[in-house]
Amino acid sequence: MHLNALLALTAATTALAKPSPQGSSTSSGSVPQVSVKGNAFYAGDKRFYVRGVAYQPGGSSNIADPIADVESCRRDVKKFEELGINTIRVYTVDSTANHDECMKLLADAGIYLALDVNSPKYSLNRADPEPSYNDVYLQSVFAAIDAFANYDNTLLFFSANEVINDNDTTKAAPWVKAVTRDMRQYIGSRGYRAIPVGYSAADVDENRFEMAEYMNCGTDDERSDFFAFNDYSWCPPSTFDESGWKAKVEQYSKYNIPLFLSEFGCNKKERTFEEVTALYSDKMTSVYSGGLVYEYSEEGSKYGLVQINGDEVSNLDDFDILRTALEGASPPDGDAGASTGGEASKCPAKSSSWEVGDDKLPAIPEPAMEYMEKGAGPGPGLSGDGSQNAGTGSSGTATPGSGKVTATATAGGGAGASSTAAAARSVQVPGWKGDMGMFMTCAVVLVSTGVGMSLL
Repeated sequence: MHLNALLALTAATTALAKPSPQGSSTSSGSVPQVSVKGNAFYAGDKRFYVRGVAYQPGGSSNIADPIADVESCRRDVKKFEELGINTIRVYTVDSTANHDECMKLLADAGIYLALDVNSPKYSLNRADPEPSYNDVYLQSVFAAIDAFANYDNTLLFFSANEVINDNDTTKAAPWVKAVTRDMRQYIGSRGYRAIPVGYSAADVDENRFEMAEYMNCGTDDERSDFFAFNDYSWCPPSTFDESGWKAKVEQYSKYNIPLFLSEFGCNKKERTFEEVTALYSDKMTSVYSGGLVYEYSEEGSKYGLVQINGDEVSNLDDFDILRTALEGASPPDGDAGASTGGEASKCPAKSSSWEVGDDKLPAIPEPAMEYMEKGAGPGPGLSGDGSQNAGTGSSGTATPGSGKVTATATAGGGAGASSTAAAARSVQVPGWKGDMGMFMTCAVVLVSTGVGMSLL
């Protein structure tokens, strides 16, 4: 085999070995990565509970990426530490921005990120989901994953938020589930660690449990890693029984993936956060893994914990009340009754409140399949034209199991930690057949080493 051919092979191997996610590097490593086991999260071998707040200063009226604003992040991390939280939820980010510094500040403070990968212009349309599920949309979603997948303190990704908000919009559930499947496949195909992916459901009693069952039924590639829902039903003064929270614990007692509250904190009257005590007690910890209080900054809806005026941040009454509640709420030791099985749920039957009659999902749009191998590339950020009526949609129904990861761009940890030998085995050279794998691997390694040494 000629040297030029080997050099070409080496170049191809190098290209395969580095997916090069946009604007993302590895965080400080000051927090352990969180993974799923059974119906709970674990940081290393220790049970992990979400104790956090929703964080989107400016709200929906002033969309901006708070993780890209270093000075504001530095200011607010101090408040997070004062509050005693370990997680923030961010609803919108700019995938083209650099987030290294803020993510390191968060990691150094022991704080994780729960991230929504959608944005106002790149999301599913609940009223007409089919055309909005297209390759342009998925490219934006996958680019957001690339931007955050290498940070140890990226806790999880939300595939969608409150797409289903009444009985009629349950028809959109297959597209929500398809996006979740595609995200999990992309994470695996790009060689990232198994960052949990799941859905954040609206506070709708009629079909919340059906959606939870639906997101955990079917083949393993179709199932979510977790399920979360917004719950504002505990309105003080109330109790564990009166609020309906006891009934929900019983309803979800056999649910076998992590469950937590993606938003909570009723404000119909003065908030006392008495529900925090219950949420982190043995009344709930065998089923729930904590929750996120809505919300950090006051945006005109009277949910804010702080008031932001320019560079100044002042605590509102709710900040001190929540801080006191969190200080007094220590979860039980050990696994706290968590299950380890992780079995699938039974898919819900079609009914007046649930318009889906089977587990058939749309196939991933054909142009989006190349992202699994080549990566998504730079995303549109917050300035793109939008995706709801763009690109190529699904061509039909997916075959069960089609979302499995069949090949990875890397072997091992993150996108930047690849195995040259594994990459070499995936390279096809015309005219070379048979048992040449070992020779090819050795040749690539030898030439790569020789070229490297010649540069010293």
